Amino acid sequence: MNLMSATLFSVNFAAFGNNSSPEFMEVFREIMALSGKPNFADYFPILRTVDPQGILRGLKLNFEKCFRVFDEIINQRLQERGLSSDCALKNDMLEALLNLQQEKESELSFDDIKHLLLDLFSAGTDTSSITVEWALTELMRNPEIMLKAQNELRNIIGHTEQIIQESDIPKLPYLRAVIKETFRLHPAAPLSVPHKPKEDMEVNGYIVPKNSQISINIWAIGRDSCAWSEPDLFKPERFLERETDFHGQHFELIPFGGGRRMCLGMPLANRTVDLMVATFIHNFDWKLQGEIDMTENFGLTLQKATPLKAVPFKVI
Repeated sequence: MNLMSATLFSVNFAAFGNNSSPEFMEVFREIMALSGKPNFADYFPILRTVDPQGILRGLKLNFEKCFRVFDEIINQRLQERGLSSDCALKNDMLEALLNLQQEKESELSFDDIKHLLLDLFSAGTDTSSITVEWALTELMRNPEIMLKAQNELRNIIGHTEQIIQESDIPKLPYLRAVIKETFRLHPAAPLSVPHKPKEDMEVNGYIVPKNSQISINIWAIGRDSCAWSEPDLFKPERFLERETDFHGQHFELIPFGGGRRMCLGMPLANRTVDLMVATFIHNFDWKLQGEIDMTENFGLTLQKATPLKAVPFKVI
């Protein structure tokens, strides 16, 4: 269990008044691993009822655990609303959803709310914590890059006691380059969400039949030597020399996909990931515990096989 994931899950659960974040995080890690695992039943439909790898059974079990926790959270909030007439005491997403659900002629059900919460925790929490962990890992592997990023922060923001604001991020081009380089080498989702062409298409001499399931290998694009010089090296400076961004217009860097169906969480990640990394390295120096293992654990998200272990200490 890594620090960033635990922190994000704990904050989210604190907002809901629940203390089950460590167990809940492990459930989500299992869901991500199972969801990204190749399933023979996808290629041989006759095997679906047998589920030889146990993937569907595992997903069902973990989804049931999630929904049980969500039921507890929703029931607890409903009890609080019944005891207090001041609903303004809670100003969060769950409160807004419950208000919407109780409106006349509302089509929003409690099942809809639980699935929305599932999307919030899976897509909004795990992916961000993974990116922050990879960014800190690369910075600790490259002390000279860490020092450049810290010097920029301390020159622009000032003393380490200063709290970094979201409005400060555009003033930090080197930090932004570090995050872009992390997106390139370690995309949170190594494969894009599957798409289907509406008609037969020819791409580089290959025919892609209509209704084929297509997944873009974002991980491979970020390491393509035709698009990037020295693609296996962590070099944030490359983004100070080129106008490449990750908003879907430059196809050599598409960690959030592109087009009308690109990731809806991009604006959130664009704010929170930069802010978290900046806060971690501005306010603290870090000391590694053990060796850094760069092995990737492939799944629906690209987690570190061995979580980063580091101890923060206050900068004097």
